[in-house]
Amino acid sequence: MDTTITLGTRPLTVDDVVAVARGGATVEIAEGAVSAIAASRAHIDRLAQSGEPVYGVSTGFGALATKYIDPSRRSQLQRSLVRSHAAGTGDEVEREVVRAMMLLRLATLCTGRTGVRVATVRAYAGLLNAGITPRVPEYGSLGCSGDLSPLAHCALALMGEGEVRDATGHLQPAALALTAAGLVPVELEEKEGLSLINGTDGMLGMLALAITDLRNLVRVADVTAAMSIEGLLGTDRVLAADIQALRPHPGQAASARNMTRILAGSRIVASHLDGDVRVQDAYSLRCSPQVAGAVRDTVAHAEMVASREMASAIDNPVVLADGRVESNGNFHGAPVAYVLDFLAIVAADLASMSERRTDRALDPARSHGLPAFLADDPGVDSGHMIAQYTAASIVSEMKRLAAPASVDSIPSSAMQEDHVSMGWSGARKLRRSIDGLARVLGIELITAARALDLRAPLAPSPATAAVLALARTRVQGVGPDRFMSPEIEAAYEMVAGGDVVAAAQSVIGELE
Repeated sequence: MDTTITLGTRPLTVDDVVAVARGGATVEIAEGAVSAIAASRAHIDRLAQSGEPVYGVSTGFGALATKYIDPSRRSQLQRSLVRSHAAGTGDEVEREVVRAMMLLRLATLCTGRTGVRVATVRAYAGLLNAGITPRVPEYGSLGCSGDLSPLAHCALALMGEGEVRDATGHLQPAALALTAAGLVPVELEEKEGLSLINGTDGMLGMLALAITDLRNLVRVADVTAAMSIEGLLGTDRVLAADIQALRPHPGQAASARNMTRILAGSRIVASHLDGDVRVQDAYSLRCSPQVAGAVRDTVAHAEMVASREMASAIDNPVVLADGRVESNGNFHGAPVAYVLDFLAIVAADLASMSERRTDRALDPARSHGLPAFLADDPGVDSGHMIAQYTAASIVSEMKRLAAPASVDSIPSSAMQEDHVSMGWSGARKLRRSIDGLARVLGIELITAARALDLRAPLAPSPATAAVLALARTRVQGVGPDRFMSPEIEAAYEMVAGGDVVAAAQSVIGELE
């Protein structure tokens, strides 16, 4: 991606984070930010020389904040802080998460409220632009005092220590990667180690990525729900604008408009407008806009919280405009942690409704004329029977993942840090939940596609026909049983990669 994000001119957006984390966009530091960084550093230098005890400048950390540190040992203090806090364990966190986290920490450094040196900020930007990604283990953050351990692993790389992956993905010692990229390890000075690790950037980065993924998946859910309505001989009358206006949630209205446009021109829907004895469809069909719409509104709320957090300068202590250096609690991850948990709830519910539509299409007692399990020869063939099992198993796990992390708190640092957010943990489980949602929607996609094939010669709408054609490029149609797993994986890739939404939009234009 040939894009550069300028830091220090405006708050970052979710799209900025995705551009750097996934798209490889580079960053630059605005001149105004350089001046602000230098001005705040001057205040730190003054305090460092004054002999006045200042947290993070001339004292220890956490429960050791009352310990005064002699000037001759303060550089060692910062190095020791980073080394001791880089205490994570477990599997390596994804590259996109680490890059998002680094970008957000860099944005805070560029506010001129942390007291770091300009050279340190430039060096951190250099790591990001060189594609050097510190190896960050999954476990270690309590989401209070920021994502300390994950950010410490990033700061360790800036010092030329620990392990990193270079731009090609090769794992190597940080010192070697920095040398190869023409970068020099940073010798940290007063407060800098603390400023590099004291933020909500890990959980916030994962929130930004989750918002982006859910924007796509909620539109996929409109597409697959519309396909299921066609395949199950449901009605589109419940989507009418005057009905939706009776309950004016914006997300619900958007979802109903999407589904109306997707179903426009469907000969399958038109085929049973007259003479249908059914009074109403099942909830999983009829209430699709209500559920997907509530997901949309929740994502919008999460994006509002993310935008506020990205406009923040989170550090402790913080350098204020008048030169005061004050301790504070802005590093507490509660605002981010709550919406991370909220998104896990709505992701699970959206997947649950999708799985119910899949199951309905497989049951001849409820599918209105479709063969059992959509099998070619029911009995000899099992069709999509076990694909539904797979969806059900994922939904069951997603329900467990919807249990909130933010209500848990384990006191730490000798009870100095006696209430924590667990936002990092909430973000990690949300990533797994979003992956599950994409897989469940993929299973609904191929199930609804097979149902549409079985409704021939009645034709689906032009939009769903385009999605059906896309599915058929990688997943075969009706026929004897075959190895199912690769088809489910292909459907997942089409859903998660945006291909399903793009296929529908190629016919009807941008979906909401």
